[in-house]
Amino acid sequence: MPHKMTLTGSATGPLREYDRYVAFDMREKGSPSAPKGLKKSTFISYTVFVAKKAFNKTGLTKKSIMHEKILIQGEPTLDIPIDECPGEIGIICFQITVLPNKNDKEANDSKDKKEAKKEVSKAQEEVAATKQEEKQDSVSQPVATEAKETPVQEKKATPQKKQLPTQPKGTQDVVNFDEIIVPEAFLKTRPNPVKTEEVVEFVKRTGHLDKPLTIDKGSKVLKDGYRRYIVAKTVKMDKVPVVYEHQK
Repeated sequence: MPHKMTLTGSATGPLREYDRYVAFDMREKGSPSAPKGLKKSTFISYTVFVAKKAFNKTGLTKKSIMHEKILIQGEPTLDIPIDECPGEIGIICFQITVLPNKNDKEANDSKDKKEAKKEVSKAQEEVAATKQEEKQDSVSQPVATEAKETPVQEKKATPQKKQLPTQPKGTQDVVNFDEIIVPEAFLKTRPNPVKTEEVVEFVKRTGHLDKPLTIDKGSKVLKDGYRRYIVAKTVKMDKVPVVYEHQK
């Protein structure tokens, strides 16, 4: 049974069109999870073959494929003529996905921050207006001053509450992605590509994973959530939410 492969990156050469499929070249580092102690492998070139129908659904063009970051899932093949496969390894693609652009994500984050600042500013203006009204009332009705001090203090304290960064339900901690160790047993499996794509789409909408990864607190060895580990790696998350196994 052929080994399933996952690649991320952009095309390194022009799109080539054939009768019923298209092809393009990619380049990626070899085995990012090689056993400790082995020398890191150099870049490997791939030639990806995609059915035209599947490729057209992505909205990619001959120009945009050179700039967009894409996720490829497929299996290696030796049945393609060598003149059509200049890469070291040929990949028959059964899933192609355009990944979110980093600049677009930063623009959305900036927009969210501006909206948050507007809400805080509005709350501060309301508090200032309330204090002004209370001050005017205290001048016209000195006897009622003590009774009105308490609500003013409560309103002043309200906008000082801070919200924690959004994380999936059940998160106990946030750790560096590079600290997590993936067992060999996980590396030999391939999560369902359809469900993996669903998690990728969730991250595009929300900016975070739908569930935390389960790890051992001491060794940082992954115990559960290999699909979300792959998604976090694909979208290049620096930190990931986790739950510790021995505290479950």
